[in-house]
Amino acid sequence: MSKLEMLTPQNSAIALIDYQPAMYQGVQSHDRLVTFNNVQVVAKAAKLFGIPTVISTIAKDSFSGPFMPEVTALFPEHEVIDRTAMNAWLDANFQKTVQALGRKKIVMAGLWTEACVMFATLDMLNEGFEIYIAADACGDVSVEAHNRAMDRAELQQDWARSETYEGVMDILRTHTPYGTQVRFSKWALGEHASEAGPAAHR
Repeated sequence: MSKLEMLTPQNSAIALIDYQPAMYQGVQSHDRLVTFNNVQVVAKAAKLFGIPTVISTIAKDSFSGPFMPEVTALFPEHEVIDRTAMNAWLDANFQKTVQALGRKKIVMAGLWTEACVMFATLDMLNEGFEIYIAADACGDVSVEAHNRAMDRAELQQDWARSETYEGVMDILRTHTPYGTQVRFSKWALGEHASEAGPAAHR
């Protein structure tokens, strides 16, 4: 399949990653409502054209909340794949689901650009996929972070990586808007609330 071949409902699939309440709190690169609406445009187009769509969350029950219902309501039959890894491609269920579609052209959209989108994109490119990022349906903690993520940068990758978890969280709590959401989640859900899922031990 030529990389110059345009996307069609027959040759492509869509992955929507981590459009969850906790993740929206950190978005400062774009007006959140624009991102909120643009991912619905992507999802509604997928529904209209019958494009296979994969939906995934991170720590849905233990930290980040459910995927936005405006999207999941469009796909009531779909399993929402929950993970601990920021890099969705590291999750065996996500990987198996995408591979089972048998399509190499994948449109990616997620919150945040630098983790939800870029990490999986790099691994999927390495696996021979063609990735098309819906940049205006993504967001990040700053314009700079969003723009650089369209280039690349990566470290923690999985919230279950416990040896650096608290250090990363300290940085986020102190220096990013997402830190406010972290404080809220710990208050609302208890100190055990964790992006690494309910089984994590720290």
